[in-house]
Amino acid sequence: MADARASAQPGLWNMLRTAAMGATLFLAACVSGPRTAPEAERPAPAERPAPPVVRPITPGLPQDVERHRIALLVPLTGPNAGVGRSLQNATQLAVLDTKSDALRITTYDTGAVGGAIAAVQQAIADGNRLILGPLLAEEAREVAPIARRAHIPVLSFSNDAGVAGNGTFILGYVPSQSIERVVNYAKRSGITDFAGLIPTGLYGERASTALLRSVEQAGGKVLALETYDARPGSMASAIAKIGRSPFQAVLLAGSANGAVSAAPLIRRAPSGKTARLLGTELWNTDSAIGSRAALSGAWFASVPDNYYRQYATKYRARFGAAPYRLSTLGYDAVLLTVRIARDWRPGTEFPERRLVEPEGFAGLDGAFRFGRDGVAERALEVQEIRGGTTATVSPAPPNFKGN
Repeated sequence: MADARASAQPGLWNMLRTAAMGATLFLAACVSGPRTAPEAERPAPAERPAPPVVRPITPGLPQDVERHRIALLVPLTGPNAGVGRSLQNATQLAVLDTKSDALRITTYDTGAVGGAIAAVQQAIADGNRLILGPLLAEEAREVAPIARRAHIPVLSFSNDAGVAGNGTFILGYVPSQSIERVVNYAKRSGITDFAGLIPTGLYGERASTALLRSVEQAGGKVLALETYDARPGSMASAIAKIGRSPFQAVLLAGSANGAVSAAPLIRRAPSGKTARLLGTELWNTDSAIGSRAALSGAWFASVPDNYYRQYATKYRARFGAAPYRLSTLGYDAVLLTVRIARDWRPGTEFPERRLVEPEGFAGLDGAFRFGRDGVAERALEVQEIRGGTTATVSPAPPNFKGN
């Protein structure tokens, strides 16, 4: 079961100090008491008590040879503390739901002094054999070489495929997969001419590459591709340029809020009046995405929500708040570990080879498996926004059998 990070209590030294104080008081009483009785009247000296057994105090967590030691590296302080706490709660819920007593999960705060480096060093010193987390790509880059030297695999919650490999595995939702899925669905629906409205930054760069590659592989064409930033008028200018091309669908690779702002401007363009709006997995992090009227008719690909609603209800009942959408990554990481733990002897190295088995794993977010590159390949569905809700128009495959 999960536990919090704790230090050894100095109870033994308190006991010794109390015994020493008692001896001092006894000696003082002998010096200041009545005159000593004659030799014949003196009572026989009491037997000296045996000295207390002093057991060495060892640093770190209590030894636990019956369970697997798992480290959870998440921020519990700082700007991402809410996400970190939600991931921690999700792992606790998974342990309870599986009724597993094979795991001991200890949380280390990557938001504390020393950051992810201090957290992973302490986790290794405490004898953990698997690391769940950290959350951010830059933290995963710091943790990876330290964990690799200790032969400890890392299951990061990041979606940056650039940090995967050499013992680091990425559980996050990689944008290229959702873009490929929605592009393929659009192509099968008769769309051949695409445009892209992409935010600047690393995510945008990868989204642009994914759009170009996916459309080419599907046999379509990208007629326009524009980027925008946070400056006033930047998005409007980019949309005006896109509007000069006769596209049938446009990928809005930013957040749901950004897509809501862009949609009315796109509809004013000649091609935009009837164009299909396409989104990425980022849209699924917006719990109110179905009620976004400006996005009515839009398609986006994401992990299935079949089990998430049940999970969210159970999470609220236990923790009194709604979970972050990506907290399911923590839950599914525990499910994966419980499954592998059946054939993993406590105290030994984690059997990393089991992570890349072709049949993959099942979780709240559907089927997933790790490639040799360490990136989680996910079975995604395509949803359509309509009538104040979302409807699945292309279900996710239940598993990877036959692939």
